[in-house]
Amino acid sequence: MTWMAWTTPTAIFFIVTAALLAVFTVIGIKYPETPRRGILRIDTTRGDRLFITLLGSAFINLIWLGLEVGPQPWALLVCLVYAAAVFRWV
Repeated sequence: MTWMAWTTPTAIFFIVTAALLAVFTVIGIKYPETPRRGILRIDTTRGDRLFITLLGSAFINLIWLGLEVGPQPWALLVCLVYAAAVFRWV
């Protein structure tokens, strides 16, 4: 894999994403759920909310970088607040 720049942050990102998918798979098998309707007025499951969270977090980080708001680790805090809101109300 020398063609790809595997830095520590890149590796951590992929490891965390794979771990999230594994955890959500186990939770989904152990505790099946029925879709619920939130503020978006669409039926969502845990996996849907995880996807919305990951997609929104990507946009938050891109905007953070583009507008040069501040140090990038602070964007992680914004993403965590966003994730909590998505899992609570969506």
